Amino acid sequence: MSVAGVEVVRKPAGPPVVPTGTVDEKGRPVTIACATCHATKPANPDARVGRPLVMFHQGLGGQHGNLSCASCHNPADGYASLRLADGKGVPYTDVMTLCAQCHGPQYRDYQHGAHGGMTGHWDLTKGGRARNNCVDCHAPHAPKYPTVFPAFGPNDRFQTGGGHE
Repeated sequence: MSVAGVEVVRKPAGPPVVPTGTVDEKGRPVTIACATCHATKPANPDARVGRPLVMFHQGLGGQHGNLSCASCHNPADGYASLRLADGKGVPYTDVMTLCAQCHGPQYRDYQHGAHGGMTGHWDLTKGGRARNNCVDCHAPHAPKYPTVFPAFGPNDRFQTGGGHE
């Protein structure tokens, strides 16, 4: 949803959770936070995206360079946050800061409205806009996106008439 004159950037709800394969008494899926297990044992610095992992990671595949899990996930807090290249932790809701470290051209294009997708208006005096964040479109463990044609821009991008936009 967008409000006139305001740009809203969508953010993930928070740290990811792992499905347990069970449901509670109301039939809702039961999930656990990654830190539930990761806080009880030391991080494995050799763990890499795309390598077979044990325990709750059997279904986790991916290809994101030769990154270790700790390249992006913060082992200092049981992976309850993300980890920047300088070791500083950031919340999962700030995932774009993490991605921008390595994907500078894409982030630059995002800042100028040419990457990331948005709905609403280019001209904020005519209405607001809502924008995606990186993980709205890209799976973090396998971010390659299939080749597509760009969608039409926000509502006022190609308007004609009464003056210059």
